[in-house]
Amino acid sequence: MSDTLQLIPLTGLPLVEPGDDVDGLLIEAARRLAGGLRDGDLLVVAQKIVSKAENRYVDLRDVVPSARALELAGPADKDPRLIEVILSESREVLRQRPGALIVEHRLGYVHANAGVDRSNVADPNKVLLLPLDPDASARRLRERAAATGATIAVIINDSAGRPWRNGIIGFAIGCAGLRPVVNRIGEPDLFGRKLEITEVAVADELAAAASFVMGQADEAIPAVLVRGAALEPSEEGMGALLRARERDLFRQ
Repeated sequence: MSDTLQLIPLTGLPLVEPGDDVDGLLIEAARRLAGGLRDGDLLVVAQKIVSKAENRYVDLRDVVPSARALELAGPADKDPRLIEVILSESREVLRQRPGALIVEHRLGYVHANAGVDRSNVADPNKVLLLPLDPDASARRLRERAAATGATIAVIINDSAGRPWRNGIIGFAIGCAGLRPVVNRIGEPDLFGRKLEITEVAVADELAAAASFVMGQADEAIPAVLVRGAALEPSEEGMGALLRARERDLFRQ
């Protein structure tokens, strides 16, 4: 619980290219725009700049679609080469419709098109994949920030739709240094009744708040510094946010 929360956009970063020192750029931006990192700060970083720095590009000209990709391309109304890339990042195809394949990503979460994206990618022949290990990317940034003397937390965020509501929302695909899900079962409500099922997806709530500041188009705000979040420390990673298949009513 936080009494006051600040969300500070980290603006003025250059366009990121493979091999760029994103961690250093973010730490410098925090110094320039927020007086430096402080203990308890949280950096929420768009997956796109992490993926670009990690060179997670695929050139579609090099992709040969499989029979499965060719089969899905028509119903999904997508380039079969793109379908092949999506399949390579997926454990299972759950649903399909024109414009989207809903898959279980190789990291375990359910996502449209496995997060494979063309938006804000300069080369029309290339697509961008999610980071290979977003938790590891978050840990590296956190460790780099520790050299400044500050103990911070990090979230790598992306955006996705939801099966029961319109519109996309930011959510965490990687994190370090915070408890991503806080269990409040057994705590009293306003009238003393014990909560029975309440688990708060703190990492997703903060990812969504930062995503609102970042924007989704040409805003060029790839990261947000969150101050005042009063987070519980943890090294769990984003796996705590994933619902076990046997408890997922949408996959039964």
